[in-house]
Amino acid sequence: MSNFRELRIGSLTAKLPIVQGGMGVGVSMSGLASAVANQGGIGVIAAAGLGLFERDAYTDFFDANIRALKKEIKKTREKTQGIIGVNIMVALTNFADYVKAAIDEKIDIIFSGAGLPINLPEFLNGSTHTKLVPIVSSGRAAGVIIKRWFDKYKYVPDAIVVEGPKAGGHLGYKKEQLDDPNCTLENALNDVIEAVKPYKERFGREIPIIAGGGIYTGADIKRFMDMGAAGVQMATRFVTTTECDASEEFKNTYIDATEADIGIIKSPVGLPGRAIRNSFIEQVEAGKRMPYKCPYHCIITCDYVNSPYCIALALMNAHRGNLNNGFAFAGSNAYRAEKIISVKELVEQLEKEYDEEM
Repeated sequence: MSNFRELRIGSLTAKLPIVQGGMGVGVSMSGLASAVANQGGIGVIAAAGLGLFERDAYTDFFDANIRALKKEIKKTREKTQGIIGVNIMVALTNFADYVKAAIDEKIDIIFSGAGLPINLPEFLNGSTHTKLVPIVSSGRAAGVIIKRWFDKYKYVPDAIVVEGPKAGGHLGYKKEQLDDPNCTLENALNDVIEAVKPYKERFGREIPIIAGGGIYTGADIKRFMDMGAAGVQMATRFVTTTECDASEEFKNTYIDATEADIGIIKSPVGLPGRAIRNSFIEQVEAGKRMPYKCPYHCIITCDYVNSPYCIALALMNAHRGNLNNGFAFAGSNAYRAEKIISVKELVEQLEKEYDEEM
């Protein structure tokens, strides 16, 4: 019997206080999300780039994405009775359409970052099923969202994810902040907890704070929950599971990586990103352009005319195991992965590691 505390988000209760972070393109789909939900956690589908799996990806990328998202939610529902969410980046060109599609499919939770989701409640249109959880990196951002949501929509976030600088993929920090010793998840968590306190008192309700970015062990989970987090978001550690939707080659990049292989890259979307360095990244940094035809301007901030490569296609190639034409995003602890195990085994390990800290 685990000593894990339950994570409550609105009317939802997860026995396992773990949100599996959304990983695109195609790394966290129905396979991984349903497996995590079946273990009592919150399984999350990454919405970005799902249309690339559709036959008409190049002729009708927008419709392909919305169709693929609805299909993936249905597929996940068929595999689990547990709690499932979808991660929808604010930076997506058709953010509103993704959100509406997820709500139409009665997704349990929408997690939204990569920009401030200041108008997210607008799309609920009377629905009380879907919970809304913004992803922030500071107390200031949390305060802006809470105030805006309440003033304009009389809606309070059902929870807030605070993501630290050790996360994988696109980061909500400036490059120089990533080397700042004061820029830590611990400090960001305290900052958000303090910023949310007056609102909790004002509204007389809990706003659970979920900590993410660099959390890898059960001991990490215990430490951040002792600091006041209601739960944690973990992504990197779920990549090396049998149920993860990425290829074996993708998973093996984690197992084969050393700490020195994991670094910060400049993404075409204008944000720093943490990835496992490989020959593709080296060629890009050496000034080589990787010819491509942009299927659709999918990220608002992407300079797709001048970019040396397409981030969506590079991530899709990596998902399929074609690492010569792509790369794997990864959190700072990815090099610690040793072997591929099932989600059930991973959860048992995390429970053991957590309980050892009691």
